[in-house]
Amino acid sequence: MKVLHKLLGMHPMIEKILEYRNVTKLYSTYLEGMQNCIGKDNKIHTIFKQNFARTGRLSSTEPNLQNIPVRDEEGRKIRKAFLPCNDSFLSADYSQIELRLLAHIADDEVLKNAFLNDADIHTKVAADIHGITENEVTKKMRSTAKAVIFGIVYGISGFGLGENLDISAKEAKVFIEKYYELYPNVKKYMDTVVEEAYTTGETRTLLNRRRIIPELNSPEYMVRQAGERIALNTPIQGTSADIIKKAMVEIYDEFKKQNIKTKMVLQVHDELIFDVIESEKEQVENIVRNIMSNTINLSVPLKVSADYGKNWYDTK
Repeated sequence: MKVLHKLLGMHPMIEKILEYRNVTKLYSTYLEGMQNCIGKDNKIHTIFKQNFARTGRLSSTEPNLQNIPVRDEEGRKIRKAFLPCNDSFLSADYSQIELRLLAHIADDEVLKNAFLNDADIHTKVAADIHGITENEVTKKMRSTAKAVIFGIVYGISGFGLGENLDISAKEAKVFIEKYYELYPNVKKYMDTVVEEAYTTGETRTLLNRRRIIPELNSPEYMVRQAGERIALNTPIQGTSADIIKKAMVEIYDEFKKQNIKTKMVLQVHDELIFDVIESEKEQVENIVRNIMSNTINLSVPLKVSADYGKNWYDTK
């Protein structure tokens, strides 16, 4: 698929092949595939696994409802098939939680101030990298900055970032080095967390959940590199997983305490979906926002967006 994408524009048939593959996958995986998962109650009940993903994220299976396409418009239309039993869906989503955690854990003042001032972090980073004002940042610059930021969170190499941005590894490396120069505490944190992981053989989330990293003891360089990426990513993505799980438990308890009939029906990583009764709408949103925003105390605010819809497609 990657090769075909690189060849786009060279022959009209390539676009047709990619379109056909996409539609075929959507039909077989989601439309046809999910029909077998509909129960006698005309509902789909996924299975959530607590300890399948090593980061600690909940994992959805049979079917995987966390993997319904979101970026591809044709794929997103599948969400129209998911309807609430009550009056509407509420989607409550953490905004840029992993970047906020990076700012907190790395204790980088520049990043923290951006979040404290409710700045557009990707535009801010793009402006800093290019040495221009935020008003001068183009859509492409912002997109590149976003790829650099998320790439760094996941321990991406210059080669990997270059592949993602369709630029040379050398150019990508310049972006990464510039980012480290602008945000030195991020680089310091990354070096420290990898060094500690080599010493202890493990890493931990902010809530002190432990993850052992046997890859760091491997004689193979590539395996050790993978271990380093795990060491970098686990405190960020693992803490994000801990936070939303903690919030889910607290929301459930509060609903029970206040005799709320609205149901929490799905978790998609940083997002919670609720099947909302109209008369409880305001009360439910207040509970959800308050708990998700305050379930952990960080040096930057946790921001929660809330959207409603008559089906899952319209909820975002």
